[in-house]
Amino acid sequence: MHTIRDLVAALRQREGVDATVVLGRDGLVIDSHVAAGADADSLAALAPAIVTAAEEFGERASHGALTTAILEYPETIAVISALTPDALLLVLARPSANVGALLYELRRHREQIAALV
Repeated sequence: MHTIRDLVAALRQREGVDATVVLGRDGLVIDSHVAAGADADSLAALAPAIVTAAEEFGERASHGALTTAILEYPETIAVISALTPDALLLVLARPSANVGALLYELRRHREQIAALV
């Protein structure tokens, strides 16, 4: 049986992925695997505020609950996925990474991933 650690390790091993953090909606790290120099605790602390704003946007626009948010920066693409009502997944990837395939896999396996948390 797979564990949350297996998931984090598998995502982190994808080419171009620099960080994978599973966190609670309170901003506390559940598990992480990040590149040297990255701070999983700091990243986790900021993610819930982003999700809260995105969820409020979805509610006001009558689009429902947030499933995935994508933030693009010059050197990083951040993907935040709502796994369960209590857990989030944050993945940081370089622009050269195949983010499309990552998004497809996250969407395709969302229920299995959520079951691990």
